[in-house]
Amino acid sequence: MSTYPPGSGAPSAAGEEFWAALPSASLPVPDLISGRFPIMDVSPTVESGRRPAKAAVGELITVEATVVREGHDALGVDVVPIRPDGTRALPVPMVPTNPGLGRWLATMRPDTEGMWGFTIEAWSDPYGTWTHRAEVKIPAGVDVELEFEEGALVLSRAAEGMPASTREPLLAAIAALRNTDLPEEARLAAGTGRKVRDALARHPLRDLVTASGPWPLFVDRRRALFGAWYEFFPRSEGATATKSGTLSQAAERLPAIADMGFDVVYLPPIHPIGTINRKGANNTLDPGPDDPGSPWAIGSAAGGHEAVHPDLGTIKDFDAFVARTRALGMEVALDFALQAAPDHPWATAGKPWFLLRADGTIAYAENPPKKYQDIYPMWFDGDPAGLLKESLRILHHWMDHGVRIFRVDNPHTKPVRFWDALLGEIRRTDPDVLFLAEAFTKPPMMRALAEVGFHQSYTYFTWRNEKWELEQYLHYLAGEAAAYMRPNFFTNTPDILHAYLQYGGPAAFAIRATLAATLAPTYGVYSGFELFEHVAVKPGSEEYLDTEKFSYRPRDYAAAEAAGTTLAPYLTRLNDIRRRHPALQQLRTITFHHVEDENIIAFSKQDGDDTVIVVCTLDPHAARESVIHLNMPALGMDWHESFRVRDEITNTNFEWREHNFIRLDPHVHCAHILHLRQGAA
Repeated sequence: MSTYPPGSGAPSAAGEEFWAALPSASLPVPDLISGRFPIMDVSPTVESGRRPAKAAVGELITVEATVVREGHDALGVDVVPIRPDGTRALPVPMVPTNPGLGRWLATMRPDTEGMWGFTIEAWSDPYGTWTHRAEVKIPAGVDVELEFEEGALVLSRAAEGMPASTREPLLAAIAALRNTDLPEEARLAAGTGRKVRDALARHPLRDLVTASGPWPLFVDRRRALFGAWYEFFPRSEGATATKSGTLSQAAERLPAIADMGFDVVYLPPIHPIGTINRKGANNTLDPGPDDPGSPWAIGSAAGGHEAVHPDLGTIKDFDAFVARTRALGMEVALDFALQAAPDHPWATAGKPWFLLRADGTIAYAENPPKKYQDIYPMWFDGDPAGLLKESLRILHHWMDHGVRIFRVDNPHTKPVRFWDALLGEIRRTDPDVLFLAEAFTKPPMMRALAEVGFHQSYTYFTWRNEKWELEQYLHYLAGEAAAYMRPNFFTNTPDILHAYLQYGGPAAFAIRATLAATLAPTYGVYSGFELFEHVAVKPGSEEYLDTEKFSYRPRDYAAAEAAGTTLAPYLTRLNDIRRRHPALQQLRTITFHHVEDENIIAFSKQDGDDTVIVVCTLDPHAARESVIHLNMPALGMDWHESFRVRDEITNTNFEWREHNFIRLDPHVHCAHILHLRQGAA
């Protein structure tokens, strides 16, 4: 145990030295500006470029910057993607989105994993300056021949730096500009024509090039952005009220999960469970002889974080479970809970990783008024170097057994710098390994964890049920937070059974599944959701009655399917729609549309030529009728244009326009998921 005075909480000398000497994973600050023109407010960026912004393979990333110049001459702005090997991709022209505010925008779509970057380049545009001036002055008869000659000189400069194969339109235009036998209108048209503009769009004449960057952008594998998670306890599969199921029995559940279209199977801790202070059913302090305890009370004489609970089987059984999951096209996500039961080998071996109270006992976990007598939290100021080394050892152990995704329990109760070091090391050695932060905490801490490397985060979605709060939250997640945090919208968890699900009936489950699956690229459900499990331990509580955290919970899925009392077919439909529509695999492109009824929400998403409009009722009890007013430019159309949509839920077609009547009965269909068809209706 630790040697400092019990109850003092004083960090050890080794702890102080570790935190002081721990190298930072921060990157050098990019050049904010190098040249003639101001480049400001670049996005996406994190901590002024000290941390990489987040992206995923195939994700459409919007790059923006504020760029201005003195006077009235034309300005061009490009974004130049920089690939992981350091090579520069072709510049992507940025377009002004608000000329009065000098805001410019472009998109890029990274196609490989690794540390990308991008540079903003602003440049004086001699051709744009000339065309603007010439199109005003020549028709007015001002400096006509002088303007024609200056245009010819600009095009001559441009032609010199252009490949010979694309130079011909410019040479023809130069000749026309200097040909005084042609009408002035024809000479001007030759110098400003489409062929000339197209050639200069491919090979612009750029003066006084000013660069800002490179701004870092780490591109993760696609699963970091898009996926559907299914959480279940292996010990409940094939279990009885008094006997645990096994990993082999749990593997029999995997085909049904795959058939529903889920991508990730998330397992709570599968390690030995402590016997000291073990909790009984419904979190009681008097367990019976057959109560299994909480999986998060990790460790006993049978082993710690690297062991498999003997009741579940062996490490070979786990390997077989992982192999079966992969064969079905899914991945295993394993819980990483950095805490220990009182009989964990860490505690019994006297590791200096626990805080002692004034009476010499180890402090158990508390979140007043909640108490977790069966769990010791870790103390990070006694031997943080040893704790970091042990954590890396455990993670690599499970990585060696096929786990490439970890759901981290309560990371906000551990030092952010610890995660900075741990996640940085894993990214260095195994950049494909993903981490989900189970951090139901304050926004600044959620942001800090995301910035230091967590790939995804639990969110407040579970508690956002009104239209205004959903819209407000999504504006934040798809806006300023998109650079650093990816949300994972779980509909429910073993800890969270929201009152909306408790009292909303089956329609509430369909509504929340629809919102989670279409608002966020990644979402998840906890098993029992498809069976409409909704009974809380007591009124006002979000805890399930007979919660699976402390008891076995065998479920009869076959009986529910036979009786038609399962949401599984609808979840299957949602997951199929998500996979077929790239628009639903994006977050940043979301646009909300006005519906007169506050109990109906409407939004659209786009990716390339794929556009999806989602209209969902928020009322699980009664049918709702209203009018939706679409933001037509956000859909890429004129205000009075009509268009065709196909409802992916019902396979029916509609003709829509700016204003549309809608009726949604949650007991029939709670939502329209509309694929916008190309072409007029």
